[in-house]
Amino acid sequence: MSQPAGNAVIAQSGGPTVVINSSLVGVVEAIQESGIAGSIYGARHAVKGMLDGDLCDLTDLSAEHLNLIAATPGATLGTSRDKPDEEYCQKIFQQLAEKDIRWFFYIGGNDSSDTCRIVSEVAARDGYDLKAFHVPKTIDNDLVLNDHTPGFGSAARFVACALMGDSLDNRALPGIKIDVIMGRHAGFLTAASALARVGHDTGPHLIYLPESVFDVDRFIADVDRVYGSHGRCMIAVSEGIHDAEGVPIAQMLAEHLSGEVERDAHGNVQLSGSGVLGDFLAKLIHERLGHQLRVRSDTFGYLQRSFAGCVSDVDAAEARASGRAAVQAAMDGVDGASITIRRTSDSPYTVDYVPVPLREVAGKTRTVPTSWIENGCDVTDEFIEYARPLVGPLPQIGSV
Repeated sequence: MSQPAGNAVIAQSGGPTVVINSSLVGVVEAIQESGIAGSIYGARHAVKGMLDGDLCDLTDLSAEHLNLIAATPGATLGTSRDKPDEEYCQKIFQQLAEKDIRWFFYIGGNDSSDTCRIVSEVAARDGYDLKAFHVPKTIDNDLVLNDHTPGFGSAARFVACALMGDSLDNRALPGIKIDVIMGRHAGFLTAASALARVGHDTGPHLIYLPESVFDVDRFIADVDRVYGSHGRCMIAVSEGIHDAEGVPIAQMLAEHLSGEVERDAHGNVQLSGSGVLGDFLAKLIHERLGHQLRVRSDTFGYLQRSFAGCVSDVDAAEARASGRAAVQAAMDGVDGASITIRRTSDSPYTVDYVPVPLREVAGKTRTVPTSWIENGCDVTDEFIEYARPLVGPLPQIGSV
């Protein structure tokens, strides 16, 4: 099948990760090898760069340079939180057409897949041959039709290692410790904290995800039970935990304290970057269980996304392979798609990369299956077995 002539543009969107540059490199090197595009452009700060014509030339980057970029955390092109509507995408399309861009590769989450969809539909109405491909990325692991997404494995590794160390700290100097972990609607990252206790008795003892209703009275009862049994309590909690009406606890606290909440460009309430939830839970424990207790809290926030010391080898390899798979789909004549990762075997662990129509992924959210949640305050062994190959071997510990 003949392919259209023209150039390609690549952009990175949303929160950076420790492996998002691996996906960028996967796209670039696959285009270089295939020759499907004349020039390869990178858009600075995602859709904003495309709108402003702020593009850099990636065409002749050497293999050595690309390997260095792939090993670099963050998003080397810069990203954006803009959520383009159809008018915005029309302007993007006009800029792309001026550069004779026929291939659009967008690395990001479900909002990014929706941007791909809108831009491709705008181009189709104008009779312009533009193929748009979404390359998956999100530490939240919340893209539908995917077994998991690039960025999650490394962020989950960070969470597991952090909770392992924090739990050993808590065991050495007993008390009650709360770690607030990223996850608005999907609790995969917080669930990954359970990997910290595999093979030894550390913690966390309690894990709360946004897939379950958070009940304050039950939370206090759980803490009291664990503390009474172990003389300490290690708690992992998602920033998106909510009440029975679905209102995030952090949002209620922000509204109570200031009367208003900060929202991002997508209309989401800002939950990260504030210690209000951890402080509230610590204060609640003091009030209900006694001020004499040693209670501390930490909020991980953005630290989880691009921490260079906790890269999962599987995550990095799959991020790069996802970028290459998008180019392969283009070479195969696929008329635009989102690349999904499908697990094909657990032993040995293997995956396939499957292109699906953009509409099947765009704007949808995957959450932790309820069958993987135990009693509303823990996760099952099934989740642990799911996550282990994505995170890789964790540090070994000893004791006397």
